[in-house]
Amino acid sequence: MTSATDLLADAFNRVNETVHEAVKGLAAAQLTVRPDEHSNTIAWLIWHLTRIQDDHVADAAGTDQLWTADGWYDRFGLPFPASATGYGQSADEVAAVRVNSRKLLTDYHDAVHERTIAFVDGLRDADLRRVVDESWTPPVTLAVRLVSVISDGLQHAGQAAYLRGLVRRQ
Repeated sequence: MTSATDLLADAFNRVNETVHEAVKGLAAAQLTVRPDEHSNTIAWLIWHLTRIQDDHVADAAGTDQLWTADGWYDRFGLPFPASATGYGQSADEVAAVRVNSRKLLTDYHDAVHERTIAFVDGLRDADLRRVVDESWTPPVTLAVRLVSVISDGLQHAGQAAYLRGLVRRQ
């Protein structure tokens, strides 16, 4: 029988696979193409979904975010505070997310993914009922938070994959 944590790990693995497919073979310049001045870029989408996963999973696990703890903030060199996750950013801020290679994006995502899988693998199904955020009505359980991160990740990775198709046709 498959446990809930097995299903969560499978879903996070699918996000990781989609991230890698979305950036595969793209040059740095292709990662920042925008269909119009208000659109997200592949670089921003992958950075943002990874920042959200890093932020939310670290909070749920009671650990530091890899973004700051492992020096990713410095390696990316973005013009935002270390706490920025991309949530609510303007079109100009989206355009400011530039990377010198897809490897920087995938290396950060892989590090966050590995930590996420280690966290999920250590959970028991009963742990998923723990409330992790009381600021919502109803309060958010660990299960709901993890599913939310997966949903956000798959949506943004899918958007990046769509943009990849546009970029490759240019």
